[in-house]
Amino acid sequence: MLKTALRNLLAHKARQLMTVLAVCLGVALVTGTLVFADTTAEAHRAAQSRNFAGIAVTVTAKDPEPGAPAEPGGSALDDALVRKLSAVPGVAAVRPSADGAAVLNGADRAPLRVRTGANLAAGYVPGTDGTDDRYPLVEGRAPRNSGEVALDRATAAAGGLKTGDTVTLAVDGPVLRKRLVGTVTTTEPRVTAGGTLALFDKATAQALFAAPGRYTAIDLTAAPGTDAYELARRVGEVLPPGRAEATTGTAQAQQQAVLVDTLTRGYQKVPLVFAGVSLFIASFLIVNTFTMAVARRTREIALLRAVGASRRQVARTVLLEALLVGLAASAAGFVLGLGIAAALPTVLSTAGNTLPEGPLVIGPAPVAAALAVGVGVTLLAAWLPSRRAARIAPVEALRTAGQPPSAGRSRVRAATGFALLVLGGARLASLSGAKDASADNLDAAMLGCGLFMAGLIVLAPTLAAPVIRLTGRLTGRFGITGRLARENALRDPRRTAATAATLLTSTALVAGLAVTGHSAGQALDRQAAAGLAADYVIGSRTPTTGVDPAAVGRVAGVPGVRTASPVSDANLTVGGQVRQISGVDPATVGQVMTLRFRSGSADDLGPGRIAVSESLARSGGLTTGGTLTASIGFRQEPRTYTVVGVYQDNPVAQDALGARTEVARQAFRPGSVQRLLVRTDAGAVSATTEDRLRAAVGDSPLLKVQDRRALVDEAAGSMGDLLDVMYGMLGIGLVISALGIVNTLAVSVAERTREIGALRALGMDRAGVRRMIRLEAVTVAAYGTLLGLAGGLVCAWAVAPLASGALEHYAPSLPWGTLLLVCVASLTIGWLAAAAPAHHAARLRPLEAASDT
Repeated sequence: MLKTALRNLLAHKARQLMTVLAVCLGVALVTGTLVFADTTAEAHRAAQSRNFAGIAVTVTAKDPEPGAPAEPGGSALDDALVRKLSAVPGVAAVRPSADGAAVLNGADRAPLRVRTGANLAAGYVPGTDGTDDRYPLVEGRAPRNSGEVALDRATAAAGGLKTGDTVTLAVDGPVLRKRLVGTVTTTEPRVTAGGTLALFDKATAQALFAAPGRYTAIDLTAAPGTDAYELARRVGEVLPPGRAEATTGTAQAQQQAVLVDTLTRGYQKVPLVFAGVSLFIASFLIVNTFTMAVARRTREIALLRAVGASRRQVARTVLLEALLVGLAASAAGFVLGLGIAAALPTVLSTAGNTLPEGPLVIGPAPVAAALAVGVGVTLLAAWLPSRRAARIAPVEALRTAGQPPSAGRSRVRAATGFALLVLGGARLASLSGAKDASADNLDAAMLGCGLFMAGLIVLAPTLAAPVIRLTGRLTGRFGITGRLARENALRDPRRTAATAATLLTSTALVAGLAVTGHSAGQALDRQAAAGLAADYVIGSRTPTTGVDPAAVGRVAGVPGVRTASPVSDANLTVGGQVRQISGVDPATVGQVMTLRFRSGSADDLGPGRIAVSESLARSGGLTTGGTLTASIGFRQEPRTYTVVGVYQDNPVAQDALGARTEVARQAFRPGSVQRLLVRTDAGAVSATTEDRLRAAVGDSPLLKVQDRRALVDEAAGSMGDLLDVMYGMLGIGLVISALGIVNTLAVSVAERTREIGALRALGMDRAGVRRMIRLEAVTVAAYGTLLGLAGGLVCAWAVAPLASGALEHYAPSLPWGTLLLVCVASLTIGWLAAAAPAHHAARLRPLEAASDT
């Protein structure tokens, strides 16, 4: 039987190649997404992590007690403390640092690799030999004065910068321009994962990030044999009480690990969902492919039984073939999956949002998944049909090969599918009263959508006859070939449904997300239009920085600018809850914000007087003329404010409005401006105006100059990324569907060889045969697409309450262009997939085909 299995593999190379290709693609799809998920999560962890290698203890300044006056001269971390720490027993080396953050422009004036927490800046602190071991020089020299800077090699290469160029950067507020004098290397994970590093001379770094003559931290290396915790105790004894503290490198690494795990936990969810869906699609493809491959060998299996092979021997032979195919396809699919994982970060990255970089992370899960999908699913796919074939008597198997399933099994399938459909529909209907996208509501939505789609897939064979007969009216316009194509698709509804299942699944995903993304985009557009009267918003990329106040006047002087109104943002603590307050100029705020006051007016804003949104007024029982006890910022004690107006909720105005002079004093950086709202003459928006505005703020990499469209696109960014992933899934799903259609039509042509010969003998030409096969493929593709669109749209409509609770103005809206593109792509792939089977069928000679047995 082993020889029989090997001979069968070698005797049907083309058939086995198609099976191997199907399994290989399924394995690649699953393993690629799993490796991508692990790699992306690890890269995000690296992008948020500091390297503590070699650091035994770190000394940092201690924040003063609340209400205590600031220490004169700044922190206690100075050169005197560095010398004192060097004398502590067990200290091998002391390395002071003055670190912060700086955002750079590349040679093209565009911000370079901007990512929260990954745009590092530091002082180059040379040792006794004149070099800094932490940042080895690669080219040029270290910065020596305030007009020079060094970059890490990857940062310079990414920005197209070379030694001697002028680098535009910003730490906070004003733009800085410095000459690039050298490049360095670094092992800092936040930089190697796609961040940036700028180095200044020690004095400049101290002035920017600490205070003249002061440091932000002092790192200590322990002498061999010295325990880090014992060293931290010794260091603590020499530190000024209440002004500095010592922490071991191990403790810092542990604290960082907890924080980074919390921050990056979500980065694995979408890829893992993608992998789960990929497994679902791949399993359909493999089961369908191997089921048809075994079905084509029903007579062969029956002959083996007739010459004496036992049921167990027949089943083992088929399973052995499946094992060999699965092992070969798993190995090839795993390698292909690594290629997919390596390509996905580049495909999914955009100019404004790049994924962090890092090596491929290949854990045990992708390897296990490759074997589970390639071998496990393949063996299961082969075992089910081979078990049925081996259980039937030889003569009966020869007589009944290719017969449809019994009516009883069809009724059970229909009842099961209907039950799943009802359960899923009921779960989705229960969300009609949902007010938000809480974790429980999201879980309920996923369960409901899963049950509903499972019901559609199980019911697909039952629905095939009425749906295809309905759509068959279109193919019937092609004459006899169209009618034959429709009947051929109805000949085996289970096979047609299984072939259409992969297309059904991928189409449903894309349709549902396309509706959600399109509706969210329109809601954001309406929200921007409802609250923003300005044509441009100039804002900071990070909440801890702001617009240079001196730039406000320059922006106001740009030709075509009618109004430039600065806004200072701060926290507003009310009753223990943190809200947001916008500090505005009462004279100009009405020109840049669309404010609809229910009572009162912005004209009355001033010291001690604020306006509140309807939501805040409702939650606090506030009315115009009443009072509110609150504190602005983190340093102010609670005080009483007079409410001078209540306005309709406005995302631009936030929860409350106050006078900018008062709010700016309590902002994170006192006196700073977080947003600059710009109104142009006649609402003009153009590339020229945008360039002039960027020039007015000094091309600062810290700032974004955005019109309404850019604001909407940014707000919908995560949804856009998810849609890009799903469109990629649709592309892979189309390829899988194409393979399924090719397999189905190849089986169909082989089973109907005599029928095709008879048609040729009766006068059908080769073009007619090709048209018939292609129309059959289009019919199957149309069926899968139609069910997928129905499932996706129903699920998108059902989960709309969750989106409307999280996003004001949300209402389901159909993206007709995207849906039409999905339909055209699906039908086109069906037509193209039929090319090879149609060509083979057309080449059959009438007499030889008619005599086939």
